[in-house]
Amino acid sequence: MIIATQSQHENAVEAERRSTQQLPRLPSSVEETGLSFLFLVELLTKTLFMRGQLRLVDIAQYSKLSVSVLEPLLAFMRTERLCEVSRSSETETATSYSLTELGRLRAEDFLQKSQYVGAAPVSLEAYVDQVHKQSVADMVVTRERLNKVFSEVVVKESILRQFGAAMNSGRAIFVYGPAGSGKTFLAERLAGLLTGNVAIPHAIVVDSEVIQVFDLHAHVPFLPEVGDSLMIDRRQSADHRWVMCHRPVIKTGGELTLSMLDLDFNESARFYQAPPQVKANNGLLLIDDLGRQITPAIDIMNRWIVPLDRRLDYLALHTGKKFVIPFDVIVVFSTNMPPSELADEAFLRRLGYKIYVGPLDEDAYRQVARQVCDDLQIPYTDAGINYLLHERHYKENRPLMACIPREILGQARDAARYEGAPTELSEVFLEWAWNNHFAHD
Repeated sequence: MIIATQSQHENAVEAERRSTQQLPRLPSSVEETGLSFLFLVELLTKTLFMRGQLRLVDIAQYSKLSVSVLEPLLAFMRTERLCEVSRSSETETATSYSLTELGRLRAEDFLQKSQYVGAAPVSLEAYVDQVHKQSVADMVVTRERLNKVFSEVVVKESILRQFGAAMNSGRAIFVYGPAGSGKTFLAERLAGLLTGNVAIPHAIVVDSEVIQVFDLHAHVPFLPEVGDSLMIDRRQSADHRWVMCHRPVIKTGGELTLSMLDLDFNESARFYQAPPQVKANNGLLLIDDLGRQITPAIDIMNRWIVPLDRRLDYLALHTGKKFVIPFDVIVVFSTNMPPSELADEAFLRRLGYKIYVGPLDEDAYRQVARQVCDDLQIPYTDAGINYLLHERHYKENRPLMACIPREILGQARDAARYEGAPTELSEVFLEWAWNNHFAHD
């Protein structure tokens, strides 16, 4: 048995306090949920239909609603003969509920409207308020933080300074340069600069339509190591319709289309999935390889003009109803194309920072090669890298791109292993790897 010390317990309590300090307060009445009484009745009816007989505590777990919210709803359902108490208990939360025949018929009707069953959504108003409270624009990136995140990355100080200032601005970042210069690697590294945790709702409701927001593929829950008693305390104080997560980082690339930036309505399930920019709220949205999408880049860029300018986005339900939602996102565009070829002057003015990432200088190239040698367990030699620089790059007029050392040294190692030869920077294997890598030229 492991017995926690007093200090360990205090640390756990403090970790729990920090993790819940941004979570909204647990609603104690139907009115405080921000949802209509009948919407919640439909949700509970569908829950009992899909799950079968449930104890009150289980209904609370599935719906993420408190007992004080559930009691009037279940009392109404009993009055309307939609559900019945299957088994009473001296412990109120152990009382079990199940649908009547009428309740099952109503549930089938409700499921025709929407098959969403799960955590009760939050209102659009509550979501807007919470996004503003935890805005990514309020996050501060210091030189110390940036140097720590990029400590093992070979990059010019001037570029780091641009990235640091750009992240503090909360505005869009346009990273461009030739293929292989390391743009995507640097852009992805920006995720390490995000600090703080944010509350993400399981879903939001707009005009009685459910939009699912929380996505385990996109959001990383923040789960402090705490005891069961602390989790009980948390249930009593925090609204579990929200999930405390690390600031989101969403990446999309050549697959991006304009339709993906709108609500995704599932015709059979009859509810929505939020688009990537909504899932990325309070975090980072990386649009990689801009210009290689099927949709023309100018159309994709024009889609962002209003959100980037007003920090608001406009979405529409399949019913035609339009609504406004926060656009609290640092958007990072990464492309091989210069800005002038992708957007007009009106859009370029809305880009806070345009950062060029080009070829390395010779010293930086050697640093990258040394790092690659360490990673691949190849003994580093100046002679081997001099061969690549003077006999290959300079003679063939090839820029010193950040990707080349890993490509060439990796293939040289592969060839040496195949031949049963020592893994080293041999000119024979370096020449073979170079010719193999650039065989398409």
